Amino acid sequence: MTFIQSLLPAIEHFPIISYWIALLVAALETTIGVGLLIPGSTILLLMGALAAKGYLDLGDLLWFAVIGAIIGDNINYIIGKRYGARIFKKGFWFIKPAHFKKGEAFFERHGPKSVFIGRFIPSIKEVIPLTAGTFGMRRLPFMVWNTLGAIGWSLVWILPGYFFARSLAVAKIWLTRTGFFLTILLVLFLLSYVLRTLLVRKGKEFFSFLSSLWLSVRQALMEDPGIKAFTARHERFFSWSRKRLDKDDFYGLPLTLLSLALFYTVALFGGIVEDIIRSDLIVSVDIRVANLLAVFRSTDVTSFFFWITLLGKWQVILSFTIAFLFLLWFWKRRTHVVPFLLTLAGSEAFTFIGKIIIRRARPAVAFYTEQSYSFPSGHAAIAVAFYGFLAYCVIRNTRKWRYKINIFFAGLLIILLVGFSRLYLGVHYLSDVWGGYLVGAIWLIIGMSLSEYLLSRRKKRRVVRADTRRLLATAGIIVLAIGFYVLFALQYQIPDQIPAPISTEAQTVSVDDIMTIFRTEQSRYTETLLGNRQEPLSLIIVAKDDQQLIDLFAKADWTLADKVDIFSVYKAAKAALLKEPYPQAPMTPDFWNSEVHDFGFEKETKENNVRTRHHARLWKTAYVTPDGEHIYVGTASFDSGIKWGVTHRINPDIDTEREFLFRDLKRTGMIATTKKQEFVKPKLGSNFTGDLFFTDGRLYLLFLKG
Repeated sequence: MTFIQSLLPAIEHFPIISYWIALLVAALETTIGVGLLIPGSTILLLMGALAAKGYLDLGDLLWFAVIGAIIGDNINYIIGKRYGARIFKKGFWFIKPAHFKKGEAFFERHGPKSVFIGRFIPSIKEVIPLTAGTFGMRRLPFMVWNTLGAIGWSLVWILPGYFFARSLAVAKIWLTRTGFFLTILLVLFLLSYVLRTLLVRKGKEFFSFLSSLWLSVRQALMEDPGIKAFTARHERFFSWSRKRLDKDDFYGLPLTLLSLALFYTVALFGGIVEDIIRSDLIVSVDIRVANLLAVFRSTDVTSFFFWITLLGKWQVILSFTIAFLFLLWFWKRRTHVVPFLLTLAGSEAFTFIGKIIIRRARPAVAFYTEQSYSFPSGHAAIAVAFYGFLAYCVIRNTRKWRYKINIFFAGLLIILLVGFSRLYLGVHYLSDVWGGYLVGAIWLIIGMSLSEYLLSRRKKRRVVRADTRRLLATAGIIVLAIGFYVLFALQYQIPDQIPAPISTEAQTVSVDDIMTIFRTEQSRYTETLLGNRQEPLSLIIVAKDDQQLIDLFAKADWTLADKVDIFSVYKAAKAALLKEPYPQAPMTPDFWNSEVHDFGFEKETKENNVRTRHHARLWKTAYVTPDGEHIYVGTASFDSGIKWGVTHRINPDIDTEREFLFRDLKRTGMIATTKKQEFVKPKLGSNFTGDLFFTDGRLYLLFLKG
């Protein structure tokens, strides 16, 4: 990376050299015997990134790469015309005749268009032009397909580098609040999709390989004389162990796995209950996550997740349960009925008992009023119990591997969405949802165990023919159940929404000495999501109200950051992409006293973009002076650039930024008195992204006039 950075000035002043390099590597990429040693595609990818940074012109780079690719293919074509027969027979350099046979088969299968297709296949692209010349392909059709392939290949390798580099600023913006939330959901969805695809295509072979490997290892171990002697001395124990691993007997491997899963799930549930009772770390994380997700809340996304959360509402679950029971009866899978009902009843009973015993209050940031206690989440528990058992039954009675994997991921997606909807709507804490998942999982395992036991006692499985009548009836029942859900959601009235406090005075506490509000050492620092300390507070402002605070920063030429919603994130992304100014760009959230900052102020630098900026975050405390003036605390830091392509890098000297902000505020004439004092000990630390900072630990106390 240092070597590349040292070349940037030369590239910027002599770009024509870079264009000729692009032509050369594109030509050598497919030259027989040389292309395998030249990473031409990777070089063009990097050059595309340099074009995005302004070092090269994208159009010129594409033209040179296309011409180079055409030249390289034509060199191979000419070689094939003159020496192709000899090369195919004896090979060339370290390329064996079998490699040319592969290209020959590809050419015969696809004809002239193989010149275009082969350009995108690493093991073929060096051989296809040679093959075309060897078999006497006419020059005109070769040039047509060759030119199209060269253009497509150049676009495929240069444009991703170009757009990826251009998207770094956009990625930084989308990692603010709503954008961050949506990005994480998209990444998780893509990862799950990739995992699903891999399991569908290669999962069966992979598990077969593991099974074969285990059998081979076991056989090798059992043939060892020492192990034979040991097993002979403990025959009763190994006989019992073999029975526990017998996959054909319910009391063997199925019961062993189900028992281990049940034991582990119960242990996890006991651990989360203990953490909540002891107010362990999870409780402080719960509060921060709830406050953070409240910032992401927007009308459209809230409406979407309200529809999702209704999938765990008892009316919808009841209608789906009736439909599922009809299907079980209709398809003669009645063995699942009792375990299914036991799973639902057990999860509901455990949830009810847990709420009564723990008696945990709902989050203060809830979107609407819920009448029951918070822990564990009933929606999360019933989602695992119902949709988990539904997926189990369908997978159990499906033969094709691809369908099994798709059903598993569909059920998992619904369960995760229902749980996350409770977090997004603010009606549950993170540990509530996790506890609900565990309750549902406990009873799902119990229900599956009972179902497998009953199935093992059946001597012969009844085969039901999937005729047209059954399929139509099944489709009708499913449509009716979904129709009920849609109608229910459309007419369902959202419970009373929790209004914002009408006035803060009723919630404030009057203090004579401002420093008494920092009762603990932790309260003197900002925090990460997990409660770890970050930068210490660097200023306290005493103002009449929020408007006076905003006026102070406005007069100092600092801009109030926009609230985070999908529109402000889109605007910021557009500004970053087009390099337009956006002085009100939303800020990433920060925590103090478990709360997300209330105000963000920023000031642009000479670069006039979101990569570098002065910024300050302030929190409105619950304290006022005897005169009724509100107390605000805050921090200041300087964003010196972008790292990882997704987040800001702060300047480690946060004291300089504190002084810069103080001078700007002082010039407004709105400050009555100031005081600079020691607040914490001098500190060297880092924030949640690993950026180092150092400070003398001093703090400004500012009293505004009036």
